[in-house]
Amino acid sequence: MYFHRVNQKSRNPQVKLDLSNSERSNLRKHKIKKSELIEFSSIQLSEILGVDLDRAVQLRALVDFQRIPTIGIRFAEDLVFMGFYSLEELKGQSGARQLESFERKKGYRIDSCVEDQFRLAVHFAKHQDCRKTWWDFSEERKSYRKAKGYPSDRPAKHWNEM
Repeated sequence: MYFHRVNQKSRNPQVKLDLSNSERSNLRKHKIKKSELIEFSSIQLSEILGVDLDRAVQLRALVDFQRIPTIGIRFAEDLVFMGFYSLEELKGQSGARQLESFERKKGYRIDSCVEDQFRLAVHFAKHQDCRKTWWDFSEERKSYRKAKGYPSDRPAKHWNEM
């Protein structure tokens, strides 16, 4: 069966995914690399991988988010945990507010570099700028937090105390 690829640019050869044996086997059967999954719609991925649509949407999101420079699978999983499934959904978001929501949802304070990653993800979604890395947003975060601080309902415990 032939599947039409919806996006043939923006491959990332470094894509990491936690795939089942069956999913891996189906990729091999269709001669598709993990980095090429972004080229297919979620419906096509569901058929190719033999998974339900929710799983296909999640996998496509994980591949999409790993296109962001210096962002790996763990932060891609964090974005899905926050309910994002495409770069388009990140446009108009605030990296600072995403960190605050993330901390509330996790129930503990997160390392400050994660806010920089949220800021990068939002920037990349808006500008598709591959020149920036998450650490390029550290000064912006520090200035923002010095001026605005953190919300009063910020969790008390830190990630390294969990």
